[in-house]
Amino acid sequence: MRTILCVAMLLASAGTAVASGGIWCNVDDRAVTFDVGAGVTRGMGGPTFNFRGDLEIKARLAGDGLRKTVFEDSNLTQYWLDDKELRLNIYHEHEVANAFNSVELTILTKASDEGVYDGQYTLAVYDNAADTDKDGKPVELTGKVSCGAE
Repeated sequence: MRTILCVAMLLASAGTAVASGGIWCNVDDRAVTFDVGAGVTRGMGGPTFNFRGDLEIKARLAGDGLRKTVFEDSNLTQYWLDDKELRLNIYHEHEVANAFNSVELTILTKASDEGVYDGQYTLAVYDNAADTDKDGKPVELTGKVSCGAE
């Protein structure tokens, strides 16, 4: 009986492994370092789960609230994945003394090989304290990004 139960559990877990995969992107250039990733289910519209990420803006001073950002599930606002493209939009808002700052990371890539996606990122950083003319325009940083999917 124990053998049958173990085999049944093994087969059930193998089926689950086939039903999900993952996406990830990382950059370490002159302006920023970031590493983001999530699990992706197959079927049911391909929702993501367990999205996580870390971002560091190298030009900002240590101790600056916008220098480092940790991303969670709720920060992945949009994503697209197929055999041609991987696109991510990640948004995080910081509140400091009733002033709102934000970072928005947009990743646009095209498949270059099976499971490999290369393209560009744009990081829009809005710093309320630095917005002296109050035009609401963020500072943008851009660069190359490499992503993967399975």
